[in-house]
Amino acid sequence: MHTSSRLTVRALSGLLLAVALALTGCTASGDGDSGGDAKGASAADHAAGPQGPEDADGAQSGKSAKRKPSKLTGPQIIRTARLTVRVGDVPKALEEARAAAEDAGGTVGNESTSRDDEGRERSRLVLRVPQEKYEDVLTALEGTGKLVDRDAKAQDVTAQVIDVESRVKSQRASVARVRELMDRATKLSDVVTLEGELSTRQADLESLLAQRASLRDRTAMATITLSLTEHQGQTDAGDDDPTFGDALGGGWDVFVTGLRWIVIALAAVLPFAAVAALLLLLWLRVVLPRHGRGAP
Repeated sequence: MHTSSRLTVRALSGLLLAVALALTGCTASGDGDSGGDAKGASAADHAAGPQGPEDADGAQSGKSAKRKPSKLTGPQIIRTARLTVRVGDVPKALEEARAAAEDAGGTVGNESTSRDDEGRERSRLVLRVPQEKYEDVLTALEGTGKLVDRDAKAQDVTAQVIDVESRVKSQRASVARVRELMDRATKLSDVVTLEGELSTRQADLESLLAQRASLRDRTAMATITLSLTEHQGQTDAGDDDPTFGDALGGGWDVFVTGLRWIVIALAAVLPFAAVAALLLLLWLRVVLPRHGRGAP
């Protein structure tokens, strides 16, 4: 009887130990699966990040990006301007324009210089300046000479910026989901299909990132196209009061112009005068003597 009790205790102890081992195995298995899922999600989030230096948010995971969404600080405006300024010294004005842009923290883009048929120098350059220095640079450029033309434009792209940001986040999540499905796929056909879908979504994401980078650049930096033309003389005729030399030169121009018109008029009348002189000579030499002989 005592032996039977011992057997019963041993059987119960073995059963309890088996149950405990079974429960421990299930718990470990669950923890392993959770760790694998976390690693897969982390890899997917990392792979869904940007592929270039232009994306500063790529180091953050998808969950971090959701916790800290980018917020716009104000209206997003694209500013552009075109200025035409007449100056006495084009190279000097170019140096002043470059200095104004660089002092404001901007850059100088395309630049071209040419001469017209009258030998006057013309230059055109594109300046990129920060938005907060836009008006100051415009004022400085207008002061380099006589302002001939100004065309300034401002385009509000706040809605477009918000839309692109939202589409970038959605496309990142889409790429992450496809990568997660690829990690779980076991059939070769599924892997091939998912690779094609991943390439398409990754291309769409890169296109959206390029659009976002372009919008950020154009809203952060204003574009100013400056055209410089050289005066015909040292100063404009309308900038200073007329001098004695100006009056003398104007009178000489009027005299030469009038003389030219007189010569043109004489040249036009000359053929008719020649015909009239010839007719008069014939009258005096031929017709008039005959009439004089017939009269007596």
